[in-house]
Amino acid sequence: MRERPGRWLDGYDPEDQHQWETQGQAIARTNLKWSIFAEFLGFAVWQLWAVVVVFLPRAGYAFTDSQLFWLISMPSLIGATLRVPYTFMVGRFGGRNWTVVSALLLLIPSIGLALAVTVPSTPFWVMLLIAATAGFGGGNFASSMANITYFYPAREKGYALGLNAAGGNLGAGIAQLVVPLVITLGGAGALNLPLAGWFWVPLILLAAWGAKTCMHNISDAKGDVAGSLAAVKEPHFWIVSLLYVGTFGSFIGFSGVFPKLIADTFPEFATFSVGAAALSLAFMGPIIGSLARPYGGKLADRFGGARMTAWSFTGMAFFALAVVLTLPLRNFWLFLVLFLALFICSGIGNGATYRMIPSIYRIRALLRGPGTDRDDVNVEQTNEGRRVSSARRASAALGLISAVGAYGGFAIPQVLSASKAATGQYVIAFYGFVGFYILALAITWACYLRPGTAMAAEHI
Repeated sequence: MRERPGRWLDGYDPEDQHQWETQGQAIARTNLKWSIFAEFLGFAVWQLWAVVVVFLPRAGYAFTDSQLFWLISMPSLIGATLRVPYTFMVGRFGGRNWTVVSALLLLIPSIGLALAVTVPSTPFWVMLLIAATAGFGGGNFASSMANITYFYPAREKGYALGLNAAGGNLGAGIAQLVVPLVITLGGAGALNLPLAGWFWVPLILLAAWGAKTCMHNISDAKGDVAGSLAAVKEPHFWIVSLLYVGTFGSFIGFSGVFPKLIADTFPEFATFSVGAAALSLAFMGPIIGSLARPYGGKLADRFGGARMTAWSFTGMAFFALAVVLTLPLRNFWLFLVLFLALFICSGIGNGATYRMIPSIYRIRALLRGPGTDRDDVNVEQTNEGRRVSSARRASAALGLISAVGAYGGFAIPQVLSASKAATGQYVIAFYGFVGFYILALAITWACYLRPGTAMAAEHI
């Protein structure tokens, strides 16, 4: 292995035990640390508007509820869409180079927000455009995961990717903790909304500097277009994508709307100045959901990903229904506890559903018969297209399914907005969520747990 100018590594092979123990492990850990930091900031910026919109009416912005929900959901729509091209940027530009670029792109939504909230006369379309740029933070997950997978051997890849994902997801919760406190630093009910954006600028610059000076590009890292095309042709890709909309989509969707749900359901809490602080309790949802994700993977390793996914949807349906039925009690602490349980179930589901993907593609390759699980894309053509190994299909599917699942972050705020516009309440929306979780539970059972099927026999 040698290093070329630009911190390019030639001949890096984490499966070479000697190279791993003498050089590779230290290199991989350094890249993982800076990758987590950059992805953490990406999630934080992605979720900025989830907090800021709650304070816009108090700051003099005369936006409708529908417009506020668009400001919440637009970053998720753009972020989910950007995850597809971001998946291939590491192979095109290098992991270190793209981490620098993707980190610096976060300056656009951060500084844009800081400037936009300076005066209440800022038009809604300008606000919506700036909120859309926060989607840069959502795209970071795909490129970060694609990059780190090249640095670790197969035996340690799952742990490294789990740390990378969990570290990034924590950014959503930390943003919801920090922003309400930062913008009320003046006390006495004063709001300093521009600090919601300026606060992150030095951290973003630090992440870009750290990536530039400490991370590496791997020469052998290439974007797998053939693997991606083969992955989406597999029918189970779309089934698992739907399940991931239910798990990760719920996590990021409820993370985005939780502060507004608290403010709307318990408006008395919006009057604290660190009520802000009661509002900042919203951070507990994304934090606890992020921490639950690795445990979902561990439980899936022990009991099976499909089984834990089914239990996750069962819990999400139960707690979403409990939220609706207990709303008339007007008990904030009960509301908070039930929502935290909902976040825990979604976090466990995130890890469990992701754990299913490699197993599904491996089993599908076995069902196609000997000789079909090939890694040579230049072999003969079949009706299904070029033959690509199950490992490559699964690797590509991991990134693409994460993109599809993130659209839940757009759907949930829009469903809540439609419910409130139609009835003045969120009740219908939550009944809809309960129905979706029951449907996802039925699909999980029918496709992966039903006795007599190949998937059930393998206990995926």
